[in-house]
Amino acid sequence: MARTVPHGRFEADALSRGAVRVVGVDEVGRGPLAGPVTACAVRLDPGRIPLGLADSKVLTAARRETLCAEIMAVAEVAVAHATVEEIDTLNILRASHLAMERAVAALGADHALIDGNLIPRGLCCPATAIVKGDACCLSIAAASIVAKVTRDRIMVDLAQQHPGYGWEVNAGYATKTHLAALLKLGVTPWHRRSFRPVHNILYQEVSVTA
Repeated sequence: MARTVPHGRFEADALSRGAVRVVGVDEVGRGPLAGPVTACAVRLDPGRIPLGLADSKVLTAARRETLCAEIMAVAEVAVAHATVEEIDTLNILRASHLAMERAVAALGADHALIDGNLIPRGLCCPATAIVKGDACCLSIAAASIVAKVTRDRIMVDLAQQHPGYGWEVNAGYATKTHLAALLKLGVTPWHRRSFRPVHNILYQEVSVTA
């Protein structure tokens, strides 16, 4: 099956309706057991769009790194996060939307193209939700790449502070290695306590010590 190629029709439509600063927005990190959720907003220059933009999930790590550098060089980019504490307090969906809202606000956008089927309620501007936008919208694809590269780098740094969990390769997702390390090494400050595998381990510890 041929891969979907992102296009600029969503951006063009928003511009035709009077918007001036149109940004694509995506987030990464909803599923992991550890680390922040990261969002990115990108305003592309129509005359300087990097070749090969695509959903970050279909690109190799090396290709994402190359494209990320190209995007940063030619586009307006803002990256924002929601912390582990915010994830546990708000829930992961609301925290991911908070990160998106922060990224959009940082760019001063007047229209946002949001990956998914929900529009964050606290956006500073009108928005359009685009299902699978990272595969079909150029600026969302660019945002997905920068968000993924940024968060992966964060998890590599955290892996050096907390070795044994495999974050440098699993990015905090619930792999067998990560789950085994949780049982053996325990819960770090970077683990999401509201997520069931982490919550269950903490609950077991309380039960044993009670």
